[in-house]
Amino acid sequence: MGKQSQLDFEGIEQLPLREYAERAYLDYSMYVILDRALPHIADGLKPVQRRIIYAMSELGLAAGSKHKKSARTVGDVIGKFHPHGDTACYEAMVHLAQDFSCRYPIIDGQGNWGSADDPKSFAAMRYTESRLRPYAAVLLAELEQGTVEWVPNFDGTLREPSLLPARLPNLLLNGASGSAVGMSTDVPPHNLREVAVGLVKLIEDRDTSVKQLARIIKGPDFPTGGELVSPREEIVAVYSSGNGTLRVRATYTVEDGTIVINSLPYQASGARVLEQIANQMRAKKLPMVEDLRDESDQEEPTRLVIVLRSGRVDASSLMLHLFATTDLEKSLRVNLNVIGTDGKPAVRDLRALLLEWLDFRIETVKKRSRFRLDRVNERIHVLEGLLIAYLNIDEVIRIIRREDEPKPVLMKKFGLTDIQAEAILNLRLRNLAKLEEMKIRGEQKELAAERDRLQKLLGSPAKLRSLVREEIEALAGEYGDERRTRLVEREAARAMAEEQLVTAEPVTVVLSERGWVRAAKGHDIDPESLSFKTGDAYFCAARGRSTELAVFLDSTGRAYSLPAHALPSARGQGEPLSGRLNPPDGASFRGVMIGDPQTPWLVASTAGYGFFVRLGELHSRNRAGKAALRLRPGWDVVVPAPCPVSGFPGDARVAAVSSGGHLLVFSAAELPELPRGKGNRILGIPAGKLKSGEEKLVAIAVLGAGDSLVVRSGQRRMTLKSEDLQHYVGERGRRGLVLPRGWRNVDALDAARG
Repeated sequence: MGKQSQLDFEGIEQLPLREYAERAYLDYSMYVILDRALPHIADGLKPVQRRIIYAMSELGLAAGSKHKKSARTVGDVIGKFHPHGDTACYEAMVHLAQDFSCRYPIIDGQGNWGSADDPKSFAAMRYTESRLRPYAAVLLAELEQGTVEWVPNFDGTLREPSLLPARLPNLLLNGASGSAVGMSTDVPPHNLREVAVGLVKLIEDRDTSVKQLARIIKGPDFPTGGELVSPREEIVAVYSSGNGTLRVRATYTVEDGTIVINSLPYQASGARVLEQIANQMRAKKLPMVEDLRDESDQEEPTRLVIVLRSGRVDASSLMLHLFATTDLEKSLRVNLNVIGTDGKPAVRDLRALLLEWLDFRIETVKKRSRFRLDRVNERIHVLEGLLIAYLNIDEVIRIIRREDEPKPVLMKKFGLTDIQAEAILNLRLRNLAKLEEMKIRGEQKELAAERDRLQKLLGSPAKLRSLVREEIEALAGEYGDERRTRLVEREAARAMAEEQLVTAEPVTVVLSERGWVRAAKGHDIDPESLSFKTGDAYFCAARGRSTELAVFLDSTGRAYSLPAHALPSARGQGEPLSGRLNPPDGASFRGVMIGDPQTPWLVASTAGYGFFVRLGELHSRNRAGKAALRLRPGWDVVVPAPCPVSGFPGDARVAAVSSGGHLLVFSAAELPELPRGKGNRILGIPAGKLKSGEEKLVAIAVLGAGDSLVVRSGQRRMTLKSEDLQHYVGERGRRGLVLPRGWRNVDALDAARG
């Protein structure tokens, strides 16, 4: 094998990988921050936006010109100034033209430039046409007046402005957003008139505080309107720190039983809002809404109609719910992080931001005035030479006719400068009339007055500030408009309770022996006729409404709650409660209750003890439930019984039957009402641990005045009317009387109302 040639690293810089990677990442991040993502405080533009506006001005696309294809502009931008993707460049251009994105749009577009529902639905650049709007003059008017630094473009063949000489703080007026490496910016748009008044206030008193400024610039003013509902102190805090969040919500009116939404939060989509509301309707969570319509058109860009089911619906409560659950209210981030006049990004408060822009503007006016003063002096100098020529016109003509090189002769003869001599030689014959002398002297007088004014202006900071103030006020009068976003402090949006959002339908909650649950619509179904899984069977049922909580009792005496509307449908065989709740190991479910929270229910143990409890006392959102009925070892829970709606406890009676067939009826007033506990004795069953084969309480019922008692034994039913029950009436705690032969093996007792 031959010798391997050694690599020659001479002249090549060698760096540790860590140092190289760190430097490369920092270079990249600074490029993204300064040359792509963050706007400059001076003109409020990112480089691509600045280049688009400048390229359009160079193409002659001023406000009064004809529109040209957008592809022409994009081609010029990426070919001359911004060597990046045409798609990204066109998107930036579209943003400057969308009146729902910019508070004061800079580009006037023809064709499809997107919609508020889908800002990126704009047509391709080959289809759309564009030109600048009148507002663009705020950025471009002083461009050729020595106000900005010109830099070479990317390939050094052209010049471009490093900034535009904005005559208003476009950054605050149109806002900006962007994400760089390790930092981002979110500047909301503001109202021009308010910002102008704030600037005037700062010109008069630089010590004006943020709090004082916030009384003038009351908050952002979004192009889509809406309401700024953040409290005043929150807005002041955002302006003081330079970052935070503000809440903006839609505005609406109520017209003939319908809610009409006529403005949306900034960057919210009407189609998305309607979809969010429709999803809730499909989930049956908005029973008070009958229909949705989008009636937006060219005259009313936002008109979303919500049709209510009846005039009794509280529109304000419904809207508070929709504000909390849809994009009808949005929290918008504020982060006043921009590149300053020192070329460094930083977060500024409102006062610092406006002061820095004012300093930039005053310096721009100084540069403009100096530039104009130089031009005036140059012209005066030329006019002085022309005047000498007119006063000695015959001699000047003689020298020009006879001399081969008249310029140096003229300069020597009349003491002219090179510029003056060149101006004389460039005179046209038609300008040699005697009248021209008068014009020159008149122009000299005007220019001298202008020179004196400019010199005084440049020598007086007070006059400079006064001029800046006058120009800002004039521009506010020309381009300013009324505020679109209202400032109203509103109560916080809150979602309605789940029960309020469910249609109040009658339901029957069915519990099986193995603890499977389901809810059937209506009260007229026979729960025992439903199909059950193999090895399972019907255990008990309770009737209520879909807006209520169903309460389940387990064999340890604990109570659990689940919304009735969330239970599985009776079309199937249900679901095991153990999948939704966390009962103790070995516990089984022994009863179900549903109804108004104030409805009393009778709960009892197989040992013969029980009490009345208001259903609301048993409600618990905890999956592990809450203690309700206190039991001793060997005791179990009897299926609870609802109480009559009226006449409780005065006219109500308790019916209880034991496993031995003993039935006792007594006044409901003899049992206490408790939130939890063991209760009092119902039937005369010996206390203590129940042993297998011992008599126990098996069923209970609460009867109203005139109610009958249905005794169930297997598939058989026996009805005892009110007069029949007199035979079994006794005192609470007695053993009761035995039922007729053949009816002593009782499964359940039911109250037949009325």
